[in-house]
Amino acid sequence: MGKTVLVIEDEPNIIEAIGFILSRDGWRVATHSNGVDAVEAVRRRDPDLVILDVMLPGRSGYDILRDLRAGEGTADLPVLLLTARGQTKDREMAESYGASRFMTKPFSNAEVLEAVRDLARG
Repeated sequence: MGKTVLVIEDEPNIIEAIGFILSRDGWRVATHSNGVDAVEAVRRRDPDLVILDVMLPGRSGYDILRDLRAGEGTADLPVLLLTARGQTKDREMAESYGASRFMTKPFSNAEVLEAVRDLARG
């Protein structure tokens, strides 16, 4: 595969788990752990796909997603949004901000892998 995914997440165990399963599947995995300069990290790394946590230090994943959707070169970037809160309003917010896919924590490794493969296929 040889594609790159940028995981923007602040919980080390989640970063490690996602990194492990995606690396095993042939992905190059880059990580970033704060919201303040996450948009800049996406632009700098130019990934094929982003996995974005909603609750990050410094800035919300929703705000980051809104900026990515408004940005040139990142408007169509596949983004898998992760959140610990899976209520209907959270799902609706994710859709309104332009998330490609929405997943609640905790999730299984198989769910993440399936979602990433689906998003990569376009």
